[in-house]
Amino acid sequence: MARMALPGNPSVNNRGDANYRDTIAEIARLARAWSGPIVIVAHVDPDGDALGSTLALRRALEALGKQVLLPMEPPRYLAFLAEEGELSPALDALPAGTLLFVLDVADRNRVWGAPVRGAERVVNIDHHGTNDRFGDLAVVEPGKAATALLIKELIEVLGVAWTPAIATPCLTGILTDTGNFRYGNTDHEVLDAAGDLIDQGVAYAELTDRLQWRHPNYFQTLGRVMQTVRFALDGQLVMADYTADMRADAEAADDDSDDFVGIIRYAEGAKVAVLLKERGDAVKVSVRTRGGVSAQAICLELGGGGHVAAAGATIPGDLRAAEQAVVAATERELERRKGGTTGPS
Repeated sequence: MARMALPGNPSVNNRGDANYRDTIAEIARLARAWSGPIVIVAHVDPDGDALGSTLALRRALEALGKQVLLPMEPPRYLAFLAEEGELSPALDALPAGTLLFVLDVADRNRVWGAPVRGAERVVNIDHHGTNDRFGDLAVVEPGKAATALLIKELIEVLGVAWTPAIATPCLTGILTDTGNFRYGNTDHEVLDAAGDLIDQGVAYAELTDRLQWRHPNYFQTLGRVMQTVRFALDGQLVMADYTADMRADAEAADDDSDDFVGIIRYAEGAKVAVLLKERGDAVKVSVRTRGGVSAQAICLELGGGGHVAAAGATIPGDLRAAEQAVVAATERELERRKGGTTGPS
């Protein structure tokens, strides 16, 4: 197909683009005009925003008659959102003439499902402040609580009629990234968008209930993880371990270990909650914070990234070495916060 002329990327400021709606309109024009294959991908270890955003966009584009592939392997607790055949295995290579949508991915190295190289055009839509706006067209809005909010805007500009099937995954992305409206990123926009989507026929009570379902074995694993809970830095840091043995025993219950860090974050007096997850020769670190302490700053120091209140990193080595690195990085962030300085936004 003929290559379409696109504007160059905006300068990277990681603080949002006042004209992002113009870019969304350009993305919509591109997608409506595209006659070749469209592939939609998200990040490794997809969460509710990753699956919700990609699935809502897939269904909207299919309503326009587009040929769409969505390679993804969601955790068990989210798999109910996808109909049979909607998700495909990872692609080793992109079909010729592919328009590639990369959603909710802070770093192109964390893309899962297909190689970015080989796409005819790449569209990057995200809400992580550390995203460098890779791709031909990029909308990066750190002020948005979820990528699903940006996808909602894109779907409306595309002119696709809302249906419960499109609105449900879109609302899922908002729900999961705001902790069912409990997190500090819940604002007027979030609640207005959720209300709009519920009005499109989403079975809200059924959806919120279903998102909490877990395999029965999950609860035994939860008990083992909670037995590892300990505190450091005068109680300001709470940590727990999710070991390789626990992971092996969990089997089908290995759904969403972020549940575990979400539980310990409510420890009284704690400003930082950390789950250390053994992954082969490395440890995946999930960090949650409150009170203005930056999980993003902690994880950037550890080689990762994310949001101010929720971030992650992967540290080579064993659990104890990772714990030492986390404690040191957390201590420095607490000192920065105490001294009135902050990490990246």
